[in-house]
Amino acid sequence: MSQNDPNDVARREFLIAGTVGAAAALATLRARNAEAQTAPAAPVVEFRVPKIDPVRIGYVGVGGMGTSHVRNLLRIPGVELRAICDIVPDHVERAQKLVVDAGQPKPDGYANGPEDFRRLCDRTDLDLVYNATPWEWHVPICLAAMNAGKHAATEVPAATTLEECWQLVETAERTKKHCIMMENCCYDRPEMLCLNLVKKGLLGEILAAEAGYCHDLRGIKFSNDGEGLWRRAHAIKRNANLYPTHGLGPVAQCMDVNRGDRFDYLTSVSSPSRGLQLWAAKMLAADDPRRKETYKLGDVNVSLIQTALGKVITLYHDTNLPRPYSRIHHVQGTGGLFEKYPDRVYVEGRSKNDQWDDLKAWQEFDHPLWKTEGDRARNAGHGGMDYLEDFRLIWALRNGQPLDMDVYDAAAISAVTPLSEQSLAKRGAPVSFPDFMKGRWKTARQLHVMEL
Repeated sequence: MSQNDPNDVARREFLIAGTVGAAAALATLRARNAEAQTAPAAPVVEFRVPKIDPVRIGYVGVGGMGTSHVRNLLRIPGVELRAICDIVPDHVERAQKLVVDAGQPKPDGYANGPEDFRRLCDRTDLDLVYNATPWEWHVPICLAAMNAGKHAATEVPAATTLEECWQLVETAERTKKHCIMMENCCYDRPEMLCLNLVKKGLLGEILAAEAGYCHDLRGIKFSNDGEGLWRRAHAIKRNANLYPTHGLGPVAQCMDVNRGDRFDYLTSVSSPSRGLQLWAAKMLAADDPRRKETYKLGDVNVSLIQTALGKVITLYHDTNLPRPYSRIHHVQGTGGLFEKYPDRVYVEGRSKNDQWDDLKAWQEFDHPLWKTEGDRARNAGHGGMDYLEDFRLIWALRNGQPLDMDVYDAAAISAVTPLSEQSLAKRGAPVSFPDFMKGRWKTARQLHVMEL
């Protein structure tokens, strides 16, 4: 479908009108489409740029997660950290010290309020702007970076509205810059072993998957620092699958989403909201104003996604109730299945009939990335997957290769939140995914992390 196809424009106008003010959204779209008449954007499928070595980085948001990424980047060859930005000056100084202690020159600091990242993006000596900020800042920072001629990397989710998803896609296409969502769970060792089994055909044709983000975040949401300063606000304002990327990213790769298939539509339901209120009543002082808060977010959300080829994904979001951590990684094919939490495999003809194999029995299928980089990754955040996602980004830029995930992946996976919100508002009615790739998903293509 062409950039200016009227049917495509009409669908996008309808979708956006459901999530933002209709008049403002339509005005934005019409202005964008008028601009496209004179300067149509080309797709960035299989996008690559000339080799960048070293990769000069400006980092925005160096709280807990951002600082972890800074530590990783300082261990990866070919990285120069030139600039650091955060609204907290002490965070900037902490990151600057890490850089100096690693033997690099002290990076310039930016701490003059929440918009100071724009000065950083306007520098002429940066190749990549990487951010780990609260969710609502991911898109503004990525757009500022790409419009200033820099590649963009962001923590998850990449966007929180459909309009933001389109902004990322269209800006990447217009500026010819990478825009990647840094989904670390795609690099966890069991998920990568599963992906290797899938790509080698041992699980047969993949037909269904279950995934999710099931993590007791009550203490974090009510914390007086870090994510507690902003994350609980989303539970107050939105009933949706708020955090789909950790579970969905790895299974989407197993199911060739955007590489021969795509998300077609979803339906979504949520339980009542109880967990945060009960936690506040038990844990907060009697005069704490947070005890009076009300929340739109249902404690457990279940969203069902069907792909264009008819495959099915069950996606959970469960962060307000007492529970052990799980991402429910379950991949089912015609030849067998893989599960994480607990880690186990069943392959027809290789496993004992009706009996699971412990994952240790399948270590010969460890992903090559873990075989070559696992020793360096193990001491990094989240069991090493944070290091590997940073390593692969820098490796691709230094070698002029496409990234493991592209802007279309970022948009498709992030779109689950606003689409689930729409479905819930319509009592679980099906809601269609936008076709961010305009039909180009029909062409099968390699997932580049499998080329090792």
